[in-house]
Amino acid sequence: MGTGSIHYPELPSCLSQGQFHLSGMHKSGDVILGGLFEINFFSIFPDLSFTSEPQHPTCHGFDVLGFRQAQTLAFAVDEINRNSKLLPNITLGYSLYDNCVKLGIGFRAALALISGQEEQIVMDENCVGSPPVLAIVGDSSSTRSIAISTVLGLYRVPMVSYYATCSCLSDRQKFPSFFRTIPSDAFQVNGMIQILKHFGWSWVGLLISADDYGLHAARSFHSDLSLSDEGCLAYLEVLPWGNEPGELRRIVDVMKKSTARVVIVFAHESHMISLMEEVVRQNLTGLQWLASEAWSTAAVLQTPDLMPYLGGTLGIAIRRGEIPGLRDFLLEINPNIQHNISYGNSMVNQFWEFTFQCRFPPPPADWVENGGKVCSGEEDLRTVETEFLDIFNLRPEYNVYKAVYALAHALHDLLQCTPGSGPFKDNSCASLETLEPWQLVYYLESINFTTSFGDQVSFDENGDVLPIYDIMNWLWLPDGRTKVQNVGEVKMSAFNGEQLTLDADKIFWNFKSKKPPRSVCSENCPPGTRMVRKKGEPECCFDCIPCSEGKVNNKTNSLECFSCTEDFWSSPLRDHCVPKKTEFLSYQEPLGICLTAASLLGTFICAVVLGIFIYHRSTPIVRANNSELSFNLLLSLKLCFLCSLLFIGRPRLWTCQLRHAAFGISFVLCVSCILVKTMVVLAVFKASKPGGGASLKWFGASQQRGTVLVLTAVQAAICTAWLVSSSPSPHKNTKYHNDKVVYECVVGSTVGFSVLLGYIGLLAILSFLIAFLARNLPDNFNEAKLITFSMLIFCAVWVAFIPAYISSPGKYADAVEVFAILASSFGLLLALFGPKCYIILLRPERNTKKALMGRSTIDRYSAHITADAAPICLSISYSIFPSFVNKNLKYLNSSTWAEPLPRPEEDTLSFSSTDPHPSRLTLGHELLQ
Repeated sequence: MGTGSIHYPELPSCLSQGQFHLSGMHKSGDVILGGLFEINFFSIFPDLSFTSEPQHPTCHGFDVLGFRQAQTLAFAVDEINRNSKLLPNITLGYSLYDNCVKLGIGFRAALALISGQEEQIVMDENCVGSPPVLAIVGDSSSTRSIAISTVLGLYRVPMVSYYATCSCLSDRQKFPSFFRTIPSDAFQVNGMIQILKHFGWSWVGLLISADDYGLHAARSFHSDLSLSDEGCLAYLEVLPWGNEPGELRRIVDVMKKSTARVVIVFAHESHMISLMEEVVRQNLTGLQWLASEAWSTAAVLQTPDLMPYLGGTLGIAIRRGEIPGLRDFLLEINPNIQHNISYGNSMVNQFWEFTFQCRFPPPPADWVENGGKVCSGEEDLRTVETEFLDIFNLRPEYNVYKAVYALAHALHDLLQCTPGSGPFKDNSCASLETLEPWQLVYYLESINFTTSFGDQVSFDENGDVLPIYDIMNWLWLPDGRTKVQNVGEVKMSAFNGEQLTLDADKIFWNFKSKKPPRSVCSENCPPGTRMVRKKGEPECCFDCIPCSEGKVNNKTNSLECFSCTEDFWSSPLRDHCVPKKTEFLSYQEPLGICLTAASLLGTFICAVVLGIFIYHRSTPIVRANNSELSFNLLLSLKLCFLCSLLFIGRPRLWTCQLRHAAFGISFVLCVSCILVKTMVVLAVFKASKPGGGASLKWFGASQQRGTVLVLTAVQAAICTAWLVSSSPSPHKNTKYHNDKVVYECVVGSTVGFSVLLGYIGLLAILSFLIAFLARNLPDNFNEAKLITFSMLIFCAVWVAFIPAYISSPGKYADAVEVFAILASSFGLLLALFGPKCYIILLRPERNTKKALMGRSTIDRYSAHITADAAPICLSISYSIFPSFVNKNLKYLNSSTWAEPLPRPEEDTLSFSSTDPHPSRLTLGHELLQ
């Protein structure tokens, strides 16, 4: 075989169908990081007639801050490459594109990053090698991040956003490889609610942008606000894209008519610019604005024309950070060094032309002729004033910085893997030559490092960073300048949850009062009231209804009032329970004082009458009234008066038991004396009739005492049985008055109380009937008439007592019973002893035997004492009925006796059974003494 040259087959290659014309910035390296940034505000899409090859869209309206964010990525990569401890021997590169604030262009840029921009792709034998980019830093928009991450998630390409806040991106099922270094809107919404709670703003309006950012923020805000029960929305309006004057006019009209003084806006700068034009046109002032992080630091809105309306705005802003060395890096930018014509339009060239208002050659037509300058690339950034070099308010840039370092730390951890102990199949490790993007996702989930500014960076299970926001306040200075100052922060703590810190003294309020405004649909319901929501209105609109009696509420904005316990009642303000007022028949109140005075007066009168009778005991009128029974009657009346005192004062067990027993026994003793006295009087006059003398043997002094004792003992037995079986006891009654505790004595046994009263009534009726029968006896001094009248008073009082007692509540029932006791006692005292005391004290001339002797009496009654009564020792007081004795001497001197009877002595006429005549009677004053 001859020798010759060896020919190898050519490697297959593919030609791309086309390339996207994108404005970008690139740097080569061992590992390439992609980036998507807003470099231009506006874009122009060509006519899509499809009669020729479609042209690429063009972008304009350079965004200096977006470019500074892209340069921050470049600085972070450069700083990592210079760090010998992080990714040693590995050089990072980057490939950055402008998304022109359009989803279509941003999507083109993302596809260009993950697939490459080479015109011809050569396929080697093994088809191995690193992907064009290992991960993408971006995008700044939630909508674009959702679209791009949905595609990148299919291939598990990690995407770390520095500005996309939509809470929907925390769904790991939909976005498995998405991470972010800015807190989720869910936390931002919670931060807003914390601010509302801090200032007591419960009635707010909400404006949102018509995209995923605004719609998801509104959904989270509405649900979280409802769960927190800290307020509600007066209105929710969606700000239109573009210039729609009619819709903006309608929205501002809604804001003007609403009573909500606080407006929350989840929207972008462009939305706010259009909205504020209409706000200024309608001169809508007096509102407190709350800004989301999308516009809380927007310098474009901090103009002299808008600050009268936006001054005092409070906003949630991305955490500010410091990046040492960034300013020096920005000053080193030079288009001659970084411009690479092979990659199309350069971001650096656009920045240079925008900053120095020049054009690189070849300039546009007529540019020079019209006075335009040509860029040389030697211009000095230090000679111009530009916010590009303002590094004292780095917020999105700080998030970009953290995102790059997060990817670098994840890649560093990946490369530090020890073979045989790796996390992948068969404990293998990833290598730089065969590195797959999904392998980097594993290490991204577990990174944990601290930035040079002192902030800890780590991701939770949803790819969200540890949340922290700054609270910003728009200060309008007297000289017309504006300043956005930091007045606090809201952050999530692993131990204490959400924490809001505010320096209230620093906050500028754009109101005459220089104080926070009030923004409520209804003022807080104070303690003592409850909320009743207005029908058809949001839950923050309510009426305050005072708590009903007996119920209290010591909290603000409570939905219900709570009942006090049994012994307590609501205070006048219904904000706390107070002990109920106690009610009973007290010695201190006028009614109790009057009854006590009446009781003591009656007792005193009884004592006086008793003294009078004792002093005048030898006078005819006292001797004629059966003095022993009279003394017992006065003592019993005194007990009746005194027992009424047991019904006055706070009821206790012993007073409840004693009051009715003392009352019952005292009155039975009193009525028994009256009954016996009435029966004696009736028996004496009955004995005056022929054959009636036999009845007198039952009414001697011992029989009278025994009768009174037996009748009283029956009542004592009734009381004893009542107290033993079901004793009266003190009781706290709350049924009569809701706000009072009425202390009363319950009778225990109604039957026992009824028997006690019934027995007294039986004796009283019996006394009344007997006295009524004896009413026509001798009328010079007929005690039967007085007994009849006194019993009539007694029965009338106690008959009226029963319905009055039943219908009287609480202490008035005791008062009625005391009144009945006193009234009946005074009736008996005055009716029985009044006439006698009148004669004794005022008409002593009638207190003689002659005055007590009257012809009418003598003529009307004659004693016919026959032989049937001869064995009876009869003594009739001559002082009482002298005419009766004198009249009937003819019967005693009749043929019945052998000899005439002598005239009676001074006081008595006596006929002894020992006389020679067996039928002789002895009349004396023993029976009625």
